[in-house]
Amino acid sequence: MTNNALAFIALCNEYCAAVEHARETEKTDLVQSLLRLLPRIYIAATDLAADLPGEAYIDGALDEDYYESVRHSLEMVLGEDDSYLEVFEEDMKYSDTPIGASLAEGLADLFQVFYNLLETVRDAPDELADEALAAVRDDFANYWGQTLCNVMRPLHHIYYQS
Repeated sequence: MTNNALAFIALCNEYCAAVEHARETEKTDLVQSLLRLLPRIYIAATDLAADLPGEAYIDGALDEDYYESVRHSLEMVLGEDDSYLEVFEEDMKYSDTPIGASLAEGLADLFQVFYNLLETVRDAPDELADEALAAVRDDFANYWGQTLCNVMRPLHHIYYQS
């Protein structure tokens, strides 16, 4: 496993810990922490080796109740700042009205990706860990990378406009 892969896993672990303890954190501290982690995760994800094996899949380790618990905790901490207008929603080009999104849901969706990765690579042989990283890298390009970018804008607004 490369140093970039290890750094990415460490950042994912730090993100999961921050989100899991959101309920015990002040909103400003949580937002500041996320604003420091998310850009680094983005960069680390783009640096994941292109020679990792393709066509991999990660089993879902996060159950729905735990996901909802995390999402709800984030929603409670963010309060009125949880809702924002999304401009990169696919349906937006067909709509005359703005489309609302939940910051807590986006953050919980990222948590799910990282949690599943961490559960897969924990005590896994290098080959399985490489396959899991390849799956996350591919999903980054097609799914969660956009989610990460989308949540950065409202987090930035909360931190610098509050």
